[in-house]
Amino acid sequence: MHPTTYTEPSRSLRIATRADVVVVGGGPAGFSAAVAAARQGVSVCLVERYPYLGGLASGGMVLVLDDMCAGAEITVRGICAELIERMHARGLAVYPPAHERGHDPAMYRKWSRWGLFDFNTRTKPHPICYAVAFDPDGWKRASDDMVQQARIELRLHSTFAASIVQDARMSGVIVESKAGREAILGDVVIDATGDLDVAAAAGAAFSQDSYMVTTVFRLGGVDTDEAERFQFEQSERHAALDLEARRVIGGSWDYWWLKTPLPGIVWCNCPHMTGLDGMKVEDLTRAEFEGRRRIHAMVDHVRARLPGFANCYVVDVAPQTGVRQTRMLQGDYVVTKSDVTNRVHFPDSIARGRDYYTPYRALLPREVEQLLVAGRHYSATPQAQKISREIPPCMAMGEAAGIAAAMALSAGTTVRNIDVPELQRRLRAQGADPGDQPPAHARQAEPVA
Repeated sequence: MHPTTYTEPSRSLRIATRADVVVVGGGPAGFSAAVAAARQGVSVCLVERYPYLGGLASGGMVLVLDDMCAGAEITVRGICAELIERMHARGLAVYPPAHERGHDPAMYRKWSRWGLFDFNTRTKPHPICYAVAFDPDGWKRASDDMVQQARIELRLHSTFAASIVQDARMSGVIVESKAGREAILGDVVIDATGDLDVAAAAGAAFSQDSYMVTTVFRLGGVDTDEAERFQFEQSERHAALDLEARRVIGGSWDYWWLKTPLPGIVWCNCPHMTGLDGMKVEDLTRAEFEGRRRIHAMVDHVRARLPGFANCYVVDVAPQTGVRQTRMLQGDYVVTKSDVTNRVHFPDSIARGRDYYTPYRALLPREVEQLLVAGRHYSATPQAQKISREIPPCMAMGEAAGIAAAMALSAGTTVRNIDVPELQRRLRAQGADPGDQPPAHARQAEPVA
């Protein structure tokens, strides 16, 4: 009978580097945390397993930034807004100007195939809002620039392996790379892995659930003008053929293709696949094979049937599988669905989404000191996370976590005991909106104990 376990021999590890703040995960939240911390004057090491920054934004090709406005009010700014403007300056980000937002049907026709509308409203057509379509390489270039300018020590091709915890206090992480197994030491660690890898390995409590996964892809050779004319001028026939295409792909949003800043190239946020666990290698492998099968079946179908797609071809499939939900922290405060849908405002709010708020306590594990969590694995119920995990709010969380880490170090205290009103002031001073000034209609949470 074959053994089912193997005991790894102990060994001494080389210390690859030391930093005041170690951020694990270079996706939107981790990138924002690293830049924010470095701009506060502390040394930062940013660890990322892929050969690029951006996570699900660039590698997962989630190519629309939304959930960052409440009506005409832009609620996510700061580092997120700076990154957008850097991409926009290169012609690699597109958003509707303020005077073209709202309920005008002509503007819906102009902007809806970019995905730049408020899908949370019940009225149809949905109003055009502040949202951004961008190019994945545009994200990589802009974030590279910002990381270099902030003098962050960036270590790509480095996979998190273990947490270093001493007396219930984080003191670093262990990573695996071509150089082997190495230690990276830090006074504060920020878990921005998306799957709560660092915090879970450190002993923090978490819940676990799953949602759909997606193998996102892009098509080239699409005549988007012809496709849009067909949609708006032969709407009944378009609806029937579009429904056929969505049946072939086996699960998608109503708008399964959207325009991108690159002419003739469209983004397809599908197929959606359920019943798969983003923490299981077997399920992730199955998603890749099944996703490609569905993608090419749809391409064959739309080439033959859908105006504008006769000459289309697959440009690429996202190198990162679109996993939406796995582990979620059970921190000092667990955000509920009611908190999100009822727009509950917290005295310690440090980030906003479209019209909901994230308290600082939702970034804090109960069991481990000097550890912060930022991103889609923040402390929330699965039901709350499904409606509050978009990229811009996660970037806002990361920005807050980075400043909080720097504040704790300068004050000689723990991240749990920082001055949250001062954190809110610093966020607002650098252009972010921590949600400390709620609108009159927001419900107030109980005061922080």
